[in-house]
Amino acid sequence: MTPLYVLCYTIYTTFTSTILSLLLGFRLLRRRLFSSSTAAKHAGNVIALYEGQLHHERRNPVHNSFRFTTRYALIDLDRPPYSPPTFLSADEARRAANTNGPVFLLTTLPSLGYRSTPVSYYYCYDIQDSKRTFKKCIVEGTNTPWAESVTFVFNPSGDSVPKCEYISPFSDMLGNWKLKVSEPGEDLYAYISVQHPDYGNNYFIATLKGKKVNISSTTPDDLEAFFWLQPHKGSIISYWNGVKLWWKNAPFQEHPRKENAAYREKALARNGKTTQFCPAFGGNNPVEDVVRPVGTIDRCYMWKDAPWPWSSLIAPSSSH
Repeated sequence: MTPLYVLCYTIYTTFTSTILSLLLGFRLLRRRLFSSSTAAKHAGNVIALYEGQLHHERRNPVHNSFRFTTRYALIDLDRPPYSPPTFLSADEARRAANTNGPVFLLTTLPSLGYRSTPVSYYYCYDIQDSKRTFKKCIVEGTNTPWAESVTFVFNPSGDSVPKCEYISPFSDMLGNWKLKVSEPGEDLYAYISVQHPDYGNNYFIATLKGKKVNISSTTPDDLEAFFWLQPHKGSIISYWNGVKLWWKNAPFQEHPRKENAAYREKALARNGKTTQFCPAFGGNNPVEDVVRPVGTIDRCYMWKDAPWPWSSLIAPSSSH
């Protein structure tokens, strides 16, 4: 049933994106012709825009790589131009990261009613004696097409955590993620690799390199034009490379929930540090899911489940 759902959603998204593209073009043309009578709210003082290259390389058990141009927005969450859907607030991020300074969110904005952001970063700063220090980073990873997500805190200078999300049907849940990010300025950099017990260190690597860009106007329509079809392109490239991995006979992995409904608890146990499901992210996890450790919390996680119909497709086998 999964291919049927993907096909139906693709047809729906193609239709709505075409209509919304025409409307966007009409609004931009109207503003260009009648700019003197158009009062628009700009977001230039709270949003920085970046353009760069995203590179993925898988080395084992089959080799596959791709690179494409991508665009991101860095949003000041203490002064957001709008309420970013499903994202943490600045206070929730500070509570989870145990910081007291500003918080910035790096993400791809929705385009034409479609949102697909595999990875978003929260840059959390501390302020002591009027000095601002980039202290912690929070990553939120969302898989395609299931729309599950996992959110956790890590040290931006370099950190390692157990792989705790089903990213691809061609990757199992073994191994650790190694993460590193730079402080965003005129340039930014992010790095994720997978250290696997069978395929070796760095068998999968993803890097993002970006540069700040300036556009003449940052009204909602201009931001929409800047990110035009950006999330669509990311999804198409992801699906196409899935087809290439299938063609190369990469091993197919079922969603871990089908075999073990408690796979998240298993990921926590593999950490080797004091961990828990994280109510600090806003308390989205039910109380009965919270693991209460003894001592200081070193790291905490928040998972969000896939909506219907994906939730029914990845339900545990025992529930059928």
